[in-house]
Amino acid sequence: MPTTTRAATDRIRQFLQVRETTERLAARLTPEDQQLQSMPNCSPTKWHRAHTTWFFETFVLQPRGLAPFDPSYSYLFNSYYEAVGPRHARPRRGMLSRPTAEEIGAYRRAVDARVVEVLEGLDELALRKLRPVLDLGLNHEQQHQELILTDILHAFSENPTKPAYAQAAGFAKPTSSPLRWFDAPGGLVEIGAPEGNGFLFDNESPRHKVWLEPFALASRLVTVGEVKAFIREGGYRNPALWLSEGIDWVRANAIEAPGYARMEGEAYVAFGLTGEREADDHEPVTHVSFYEAEAIARFLGARLPSEAEWEVAASALPIEGNFLEDEAFRAMPAPAVGGRPRQLFGDAWEWTRSSYEPYPGYAPAPGALGEYNGKFMANQYVLRGGSAFTPRTHIRATYRNFWHPDTRFQLTGLRLAKSL
Repeated sequence: MPTTTRAATDRIRQFLQVRETTERLAARLTPEDQQLQSMPNCSPTKWHRAHTTWFFETFVLQPRGLAPFDPSYSYLFNSYYEAVGPRHARPRRGMLSRPTAEEIGAYRRAVDARVVEVLEGLDELALRKLRPVLDLGLNHEQQHQELILTDILHAFSENPTKPAYAQAAGFAKPTSSPLRWFDAPGGLVEIGAPEGNGFLFDNESPRHKVWLEPFALASRLVTVGEVKAFIREGGYRNPALWLSEGIDWVRANAIEAPGYARMEGEAYVAFGLTGEREADDHEPVTHVSFYEAEAIARFLGARLPSEAEWEVAASALPIEGNFLEDEAFRAMPAPAVGGRPRQLFGDAWEWTRSSYEPYPGYAPAPGALGEYNGKFMANQYVLRGGSAFTPRTHIRATYRNFWHPDTRFQLTGLRLAKSL
């Protein structure tokens, strides 16, 4: 019997760690919780668990001739892969009371065992050939780990009892971190992921040149205190601060505060995964749409950065911050300002002023996996940096997240920029 290579052993360990993280997140929820789908943009927790399993079964196991665990699962748990076949309508995922959460657990265990068995039998060459698909599957599952948290937060926000997903951790009272500006000279710069630099999504490349005018970037994320001033001074009612689509969205939806938040007198009351509480003025504001981020930036006398400006600033910094592994489950105040911007990674996704579009020379991969990013490059804006719901190992300076401009059920915030 062939001996499992060290490289295969390492890949098995990584695979099981990612899979176990998903199950740990789901273990905090009851089977009833895992059934909830509170809006079409969200999915039930058990669907996320099943879909990520379907991905490995479809793109790792079935090409090797392994029969599916249950043929009906391809229809139930395909997300948007047209090349794979038809699928259950996204808005109706919450209607799938069967298979049960327990049965999804059995599905996950069976597929995990089969993937491990495949990896154990691969030599170095075969493992290298499989690695792109395996890496994509692992990073795909990490994206769904974040979605498990954002989606259950939205579902719990619809419950009048405002249940908590996790206990609030004990943190020291936040201290003030004054906003400072860090100047950048601009010029001809390169952005995008270089080839051969580890895993990357196809939308992060090709690396290419961009011309930047001199700019300044804020030292930290915009805070609750700054948004309270925006609210007090009628920011949600002042059309001069808003894009036309933005003010229409505010009026149509009676928006008066960021998502999951409301003003009670001078108190900013926010709901999050640790329940409802009065947020401190020094915390980053979260759950803002692109429209709100634009208006808040204008109110504060600044603008949103472009994704190129953000990446140039972030590329020189270590990837450190408040991530999923820290289990704060919310954005935290910025550390004391030093000689560089803070919070570029973790805490809250940062809206940029850049439309989500292909880099020069980009072409989607052939086949079903080419549907992963390219077909969504319209009517969306780029966010950078990750959040407190993002796994630390998932993020990098070149990572491009993207959402429609009215999105705010994600852990989204903003950082200010200025032209010099």
